[in-house]
Amino acid sequence: MRPALAVAPVLVATLSAGCISATFGREFPSPDARAITAGQTNKGELRRLFGEPYQVGIDSGDATWRWFFGRRRWGTEQTKDFSVRLNGDGTVKSYAFTSNFPDDMARLK
Repeated sequence: MRPALAVAPVLVATLSAGCISATFGREFPSPDARAITAGQTNKGELRRLFGEPYQVGIDSGDATWRWFFGRRRWGTEQTKDFSVRLNGDGTVKSYAFTSNFPDDMARLK
């Protein structure tokens, strides 16, 4: 096989990688701070607003729920991450949201 022909598949795969579109996580609406109140908003309301959490865990003994969504295409990556720490009674103790989606960037700056 000629060396140029052997390199061609690798070159095509490398160039195509920037053109591939992929999503990961589970899409959810970006939170509005007015919709979440510490000590009041509960698990049922979180499910209604954002759907089932993508991940669950524990942070310093408190239950945590996490929603995560990402999109990669044309060499760019956009992600958003919403984490909620819960009190023992199932209400929100604290939460954090980060995103580099353009709409969120404009709204939160």
